[in-house]
Amino acid sequence: MPYERSNIQKLHAYVPGEQPGYRETLGGGDFGEGIVKLNTNENPYPPSDSVMEAIRGLSPEALRLYPPADAAEFRQVAGELHGLSAQHVIATNGGDELLRMLITVFCDPLTPKPRAAEPPPGGEKAPDTSRSVGGGIGMTDPSYTLYPVLANIQDTPVTVVQRTGEDFKLPADYADQLNAAGCQLGFIVNPHAPTGQLESLDTLRQLANEFAGILVIDEAYTDFAPHNALPLLQEGIENVVILRSLSKGYSLAGLRYGYGLASPAIIEALDKARDSYNTDILSQAAATAALRDQEYAKSTWDRTVAERTRLTTALLERGFTVPESHTNFILAQVPKPRAEQSEAPDQAKTIYETLKQQNILIRYFSKPGLTDKLRITVGTPEQNDKLLAILDSISP
Repeated sequence: MPYERSNIQKLHAYVPGEQPGYRETLGGGDFGEGIVKLNTNENPYPPSDSVMEAIRGLSPEALRLYPPADAAEFRQVAGELHGLSAQHVIATNGGDELLRMLITVFCDPLTPKPRAAEPPPGGEKAPDTSRSVGGGIGMTDPSYTLYPVLANIQDTPVTVVQRTGEDFKLPADYADQLNAAGCQLGFIVNPHAPTGQLESLDTLRQLANEFAGILVIDEAYTDFAPHNALPLLQEGIENVVILRSLSKGYSLAGLRYGYGLASPAIIEALDKARDSYNTDILSQAAATAALRDQEYAKSTWDRTVAERTRLTTALLERGFTVPESHTNFILAQVPKPRAEQSEAPDQAKTIYETLKQQNILIRYFSKPGLTDKLRITVGTPEQNDKLLAILDSISP
């Protein structure tokens, strides 16, 4: 007999992008010359020297003791950086922990309906023991596929609103659809994954004003975009939570550090559900140093944006269709096959697999609307040149 809850038995876990081993990535492993990793949207440049100095500067005594439970120094630095107070900030073990906390704190799980008294013999049919439905989360499709996994772990409903057209535009009635479903949280990734498109501040403000629940704006990629949602919090809008990550913009994906920005009331509610020491002393020191070194971080963003432009242009010249991206990746639709190859299936998948054989990892999604597209992380100039050279060698 299984011991887990029924919803966990039925759960399909989140599937991350391929992660080769540490030695394989650096070279010398089973992959020989090493792997060019352009599939999971890490920053192609290393963290700043100040981050490494902060890590090396930790004393044995700092490791012996428990870390500051509330990451007070980091919260103070993050608040000042964003024109907010420390009370507007919560530190988390990656952005994913913030997502889990939001669903735990604000979304009701499905609950059994009360059982009616047993009917007498020959009486009415057995009572309805199905479960009632709370509001749960709302999200668009396509979007970050971890959202429904976390909702299913909490056993809370998921309302999915389809993005429209080949360019996956956000429906104008997104808030109305979430309200109709009674959603307690509404998620929007901005800039959007996997398309890279960016919603305007006016659109976000309108969503927040129209949505009856809490609007979660996932800004994991905001460092590569021209604007963000911070003005909404600075204006005092109460039902907005902004997710930030140090994985992309600050080259700390291996550290697993993120944070949330919201009204002090929401932060206080989230803090009740936070693990007692959810971020360790090493990650607090490194993350704080990373935020303080804005000059270095911005230099990596600028280089990435420049390479994003160059890579986009190069792919367009090779027949790909590449919408404008405001992230550190692009979503490229593969060239349509020639007339004599019109029946050739899975061209995007074939390119993905061929690149993988050449030790270049990109992302292929086998879901409707995305099967003719490839998501490619923007790498260093050398990595992007290698990608383009191999694409040229396999072009028909």
